Amino acid sequence: QVQLVESGGGLVQAGGSLRLSCAASGRTFSTYAMGWFRQAPGKEREFVSAISWSGDILYYADSVKGRFTISRDNAKNTVYLQMNSLKPEDTAVYYCARRRTPSTVIRPTTETNYDSWGQGTQVTVSS
Repeated sequence: QVQLVESGGGLVQAGGSLRLSCAASGRTFSTYAMGWFRQAPGKEREFVSAISWSGDILYYADSVKGRFTISRDNAKNTVYLQMNSLKPEDTAVYYCARRRTPSTVIRPTTETNYDSWGQGTQVTVSS
């Protein structure tokens, strides 16, 4: 089972930026698509972004499109989420996740397509 460890969360003012990282264990990182999800207090977890195993296919939720950028470094077994122009409504615990099946990126917004999750990192945006 792969282990995923997120970092980079924190408290930031509206309009600010944060960069989240998700480090994965194991040797097969480069064959799996990865995703970022978030869960705000009192709300269900929602899709934020996803990236294919090679990094050439990207997906974003409409709410973050144009502000967030997902990327990955397969040599470092790490996926990133650069978050700019943060808004108070971006406040949530952010989770990275690995796809259940290698070499596929279809239906990236469906949580059940991911079977490995990190512990989450808190992002708080003050107004």
